[in-house]
Amino acid sequence: MRTFGVEEELLIVDPVTGEPLALADALLAGHGEPETATGLSHELKLEQIETQTRPCHSYGELLQQIRRGRAMANEAARQHGARVAAIATSPLASNTHTTPDPRYAAMLDRFGIIATEQLTCGFHVHTSVESPEEGVVVLDHIRDKLAVLTALTANSPYWRGLPTGFDSYRTQAWNRWPTSGPSSVFGSLTAYRRIVKRLLETGVILDEGMIYFDARISRNHPTVEVRVADVCLRGEDAALMAVLVRALVETASLEMLDGVEPTAVPTALLRMASWQASNSGLRGDLLDFGDFLPQPAADVVWALVDYLSPVLDDQNELELVKEGISDLLERGNGAQEQREAAERYNKRQRDGQTQTGSPPTNEALAAVVGHAAKVTVRGAAAVAHKDPSPMLTRVRRP
Repeated sequence: MRTFGVEEELLIVDPVTGEPLALADALLAGHGEPETATGLSHELKLEQIETQTRPCHSYGELLQQIRRGRAMANEAARQHGARVAAIATSPLASNTHTTPDPRYAAMLDRFGIIATEQLTCGFHVHTSVESPEEGVVVLDHIRDKLAVLTALTANSPYWRGLPTGFDSYRTQAWNRWPTSGPSSVFGSLTAYRRIVKRLLETGVILDEGMIYFDARISRNHPTVEVRVADVCLRGEDAALMAVLVRALVETASLEMLDGVEPTAVPTALLRMASWQASNSGLRGDLLDFGDFLPQPAADVVWALVDYLSPVLDDQNELELVKEGISDLLERGNGAQEQREAAERYNKRQRDGQTQTGSPPTNEALAAVVGHAAKVTVRGAAAVAHKDPSPMLTRVRRP
């Protein structure tokens, strides 16, 4: 069975006001090199911190790693009067501070407001592949299904103090980068490398690290990296999404062995599917990955589960996925949970007089962040105390 692991980007927040706090340097200071691959690292902004898991073999093992990373990050934040929250954009308006690093400084200079405003928290899933050649085959086969993951994980309905009308506004903010979004069918590793080389030769991006395709071959690991998801509010949803990604990778590999060619969906249609998933999440229609016509979101999600069911069944994960998806569809994604937290606050403050859909106040948005901070570490403390061996790591990306 393929190994898999994840990277989660978390906001560092004030537990009272809900505002982002530029404390990443403080959280990471004083920690030495890790004894395991689990750790924390800087990201573009000092108001966020990234956790990484070790390569894992099962949902349970990965969930334990996710919860452990969240607990470690939160404990580091608590030492400075802060908390971490698994939300993909800050509900409250705040100035951001770029991590002091030459590469990040160059990005700020080159990309201006795109980099200045890029306080977004994503969720990246790495799944092992046998070779880069197999990795490109996987990229070509999974590209038309990734928007479903965007809808399932959508967790960013607010942006700088305003309701956006989107479930995943992070997707909209992120897609301002010049290489972001869905890619075309590559056909071969040679073609993939040629496209990357041509993009670098344009001089528009700084380096290969800025190849921000929805899915790409990892530069540092023997994996395919899927990058379309918001950070998930709940750890169990994060582990569930990783299981779906691994099943996508394995299904793609099996299709290659069976001689099944990737579906040559125009990239323009994939962008439309991504936009729709970002906008409505699980609330309305998604574009079906078969014919790219609108269908109820739940139907499209279950179609993906059906498509992956042979692999999921073979890996003894089908019932787990069915149960997890049923639960997620019933309660809604992180965006829905954030909106409900704001509405609960408004109703409490105004004796139920607040009309549904009224703009949230800063106090209501602070309540959203407070709720998110609690949910982020749900189940995490027990895991951290059970096995304290992983250590934090200070990492700056080259």
